[in-house]
Amino acid sequence: MKKPKSIHGARTIMFSELEKVMDFSIDNEAFLESLHSNVFGKKSADGIRQTSRFLKRLYSFDSNNPRFAALKYFWKITEPAEKPLIAFVFAINNDVILAESIQVLRDTAPGHKAAIETFEEEIEKYHPNQYSPNTCKSMAQNIASSWKQAGFIVGKVKNIRTQPEIGYKVACFAFLLAYLKGDRGDFIWNSTGVKSLCLSESKLRELAIECAKNDLIQYQYAGSVTALGFNNLLNKIGINGNKD
Repeated sequence: MKKPKSIHGARTIMFSELEKVMDFSIDNEAFLESLHSNVFGKKSADGIRQTSRFLKRLYSFDSNNPRFAALKYFWKITEPAEKPLIAFVFAINNDVILAESIQVLRDTAPGHKAAIETFEEEIEKYHPNQYSPNTCKSMAQNIASSWKQAGFIVGKVKNIRTQPEIGYKVACFAFLLAYLKGDRGDFIWNSTGVKSLCLSESKLRELAIECAKNDLIQYQYAGSVTALGFNNLLNKIGINGNKD
């Protein structure tokens, strides 16, 4: 069985590095130039090269990609505290190993320990005998670090599960990425990025209503039928529906 593509064998979602690239390049579209210019401050040529490669794999920095165009738009309209969450939602849509860890967080109540061993077990469940024990542990630690950067785990050693405050803009970004990947109606609630927010369906619906009140989406729920429309938002961003 072919191993899935994931940067978590070597890195995390690298929010700190992404933040430097986005803040440097968001107005002039100089994303690739910022990578070559080492805006993230790596000390060696190999460090620059490796960091650039992993960042491009996870975030693309391709303005012709509708999902990255959406990331740019939400990067501008979200608060600083929300940016790690939108980075995480974007990254988890592009990293299979990270996405497979969602259930670990959903099964761990806030205040309880999100043990590294549990992440290792999840990797082994999906990919039996594909990774050595040392590699599996390293991947599990990197996955936990990515969740930590997004605010779902706290503590340097104990890895305590917590639940960050999810605002309507972060939720809207997750809904939009699901839509761009082809999900519609109630299927949006079960999409990777939306599930990663670790919220109940009732809370997601509350946030969808708030998104609609702020003219980000069109939301209707009647007779057990859910409709989420993104035409106005897509026009604001300058992208079209399902194109990748």
